[in-house]
Amino acid sequence: MGKDVIIACDFNGKKEVFDFLDKFTEEKPYLKIGMELFYAEGPEIVREIKKRGHKIFLDLKLHDIPNTVMKAMKVLSNLDVDMCNLHAAGTIAMMEAAIKGLTREDGTRPMLIAVTQLTSTSQERMQEELLINEKIEDVVVKYAENAKVAGLDGIVCSPLEAAFVKENCGKEFITVTPGVRFADGEVGDQVRITTPEKAKEIGSDYIVVGRPITQAEDPVAAYRRCVAEFVG
Repeated sequence: MGKDVIIACDFNGKKEVFDFLDKFTEEKPYLKIGMELFYAEGPEIVREIKKRGHKIFLDLKLHDIPNTVMKAMKVLSNLDVDMCNLHAAGTIAMMEAAIKGLTREDGTRPMLIAVTQLTSTSQERMQEELLINEKIEDVVVKYAENAKVAGLDGIVCSPLEAAFVKENCGKEFITVTPGVRFADGEVGDQVRITTPEKAKEIGSDYIVVGRPITQAEDPVAAYRRCVAEFVG
């Protein structure tokens, strides 16, 4: 399995997305479609981008009772995306139901990964607001182990936890990591971040990169730099 850079298309409408994608005349980058764009444009935006030849990670983070998630995943499996996700906090039963719903009659399905803890969740917030008193690294690893038991392909985690997940769940268990910035780029208000090069060393399989590419003066050059640093 090769490494890849996924661009977070966090735009609020179709025109912005296609204006951005039109800049790429040679590459067909792997794209993440999240709630903002999906809720604005609906399933048709997925179909249109897929027709352009892009791989798609549909980032909707499902979290509900098992039966509801199973039915929702059955609908999403018809969109022909390459990867989708849910919240690991929904329990093993929910994740197993998701796999069942996502699997088509011919046995094929998109890759399914689980969100462990959001990169915006700090140790303090997790303890004070969620009443989870374990170390955040231990919580992420436990959620990852649950996802593996349920039959999922991998998880979403901070790059800082990717190595722990690989150690406990095996090298083949996929880690998809947001929170990536260039070494000379702006950090903003994020603290749990790393560079593409460091993410490669840590063991991330996919990195999700948004603003450092989408808001760059030359997005294509920024994307190529990211690929060079992460994929090599």
